[in-house]
Amino acid sequence: MRYIVTGVDGKLSSRVAEIMLKNVSGDQLTFTCYKIDRLQPDKLKRWQDLGVRVVEADYNDKASLVKAFADGDRLFLISGLDVGKRVEQHKNAIDAAITNGVQHITYTSFVGATDPAYEHVFVTPDHTATEEYLESTGIQYAALRNNLYLETFMTMRAMLAFMSNGRWVTTAGEGKATLVHKDDCAAAAAAALLGKGGDRKVFNIVGAQAISVREICEIIAKRSGVDLEYVPATQAEYYAYLEKLHIPHDMSGDFSQSPAPFSANDVVDNDQAVGDGLFNVQSNDIELLTGNKPKTALDIAANFDYIWQDHITNWRQMK
Repeated sequence: MRYIVTGVDGKLSSRVAEIMLKNVSGDQLTFTCYKIDRLQPDKLKRWQDLGVRVVEADYNDKASLVKAFADGDRLFLISGLDVGKRVEQHKNAIDAAITNGVQHITYTSFVGATDPAYEHVFVTPDHTATEEYLESTGIQYAALRNNLYLETFMTMRAMLAFMSNGRWVTTAGEGKATLVHKDDCAAAAAAALLGKGGDRKVFNIVGAQAISVREICEIIAKRSGVDLEYVPATQAEYYAYLEKLHIPHDMSGDFSQSPAPFSANDVVDNDQAVGDGLFNVQSNDIELLTGNKPKTALDIAANFDYIWQDHITNWRQMK
């Protein structure tokens, strides 16, 4: 059995890769990345020394995907980053997998992917179309519908507040969400890739605790000793706040001065959906797949103290 993990130059897939190495031998693994020189040299050498086949693959280049997925049996397909262009990219990867006789695809989707109530959320349509395409091909698959990451709020959103004189501006209001730890997402993904999810097609990968952004703000304020002000805002006010931080309105904008890799559309929409209760999804699927309950914000808060201790001002500085 050969397992393929895509996007190992990213933080989620790199976690999946490490978990897979604890479960199967390196010679059963193919890891793909956009550019090999983006990998840490010591990590690349360790993987290769363990027998892992590490290759470049570009979602925009179907030929590179066909080559990378050769002899694969089960594929972990991490969703792309380019919102609006991802559907074609994902189709390229799915088609390349089918061409190579891959038997099963584990795909990182998003909560509410096939629910019309979520279709207005900025990132949802790409996942809806990808799930529909997976279904249409007849290939076996598991759609892991991840919730928003706890880390996003405890690192990048906290960073923006520290950079704004302690003002934590958001459209989330008092809404709560079962935000999820990226480590738990990785553990669930590795389990599904290994076949532990059985024949189920959809898993809601969400946290065990419904928490508000205000509560996260309070946790960060207490740990940092900084008197952070939680500021509920309208969408217009939030866009203006993000613009002052040089965060582009959409993904086609200029990110040269942006402290974060996401667009304002993404941030405002996601926070608004938290406020509307759309991300307060209840599920025990992480425990079902991994045998462990998801971690809470308090469980992992200490991991992110470096954001304020080291005065982090750009996502590239984050661990």
